[in-house]
Amino acid sequence: MKTLTLNLPDSLDIEEFEAKMLFAGQLYEKGKVTLGQAADIVGISKRSFIEIMGRFGFSVFNYSVEDLKREISNV
Repeated sequence: MKTLTLNLPDSLDIEEFEAKMLFAGQLYEKGKVTLGQAADIVGISKRSFIEIMGRFGFSVFNYSVEDLKREISNV
């Protein structure tokens, strides 16, 4: 796994766990990492990551509206 170092302003009131969740959640939503990889970035289990995602505004479901409409029409 790669290591990334970020320099954040002192005025930014964010804890390491929150920063990791925001970063991993964005990567997951953009399709850059799998759910398991996102959980690994944060250092928690996949199940825990899924349970916490909603608190950070992320969805487990990675479908666009168009994808969902297409899936519904195929049923």
